[in-house]
Amino acid sequence: MSVLVLVECKLQDDKVEEFTNYIASIVEDTRSYDGCESMTFKVNQDDRTDIAFVESWENREKYEKYFAWRQESGALDKLGPMLAAPPNVRYFDNVEM
Repeated sequence: MSVLVLVECKLQDDKVEEFTNYIASIVEDTRSYDGCESMTFKVNQDDRTDIAFVESWENREKYEKYFAWRQESGALDKLGPMLAAPPNVRYFDNVEM
């Protein structure tokens, strides 16, 4: 069953454009990674430093494998200094109604 992964980040005021440009340069690698069903990037209308990644993955294990790859590749090292706080990652299951 698919899992929704919500990653919320708070950016430093002066890093929003740099962060957005960097994400734009690597987003296709995420979307083409094994198990990724979709990924969108959202910016809070009332606070441009408040962003969220809304992602759908085949399962949590595939997301965790992807996340480990991002750590190993150094991408997270580049993003870290742009953040004002550690990211908040949450996992949601679909509920049948």
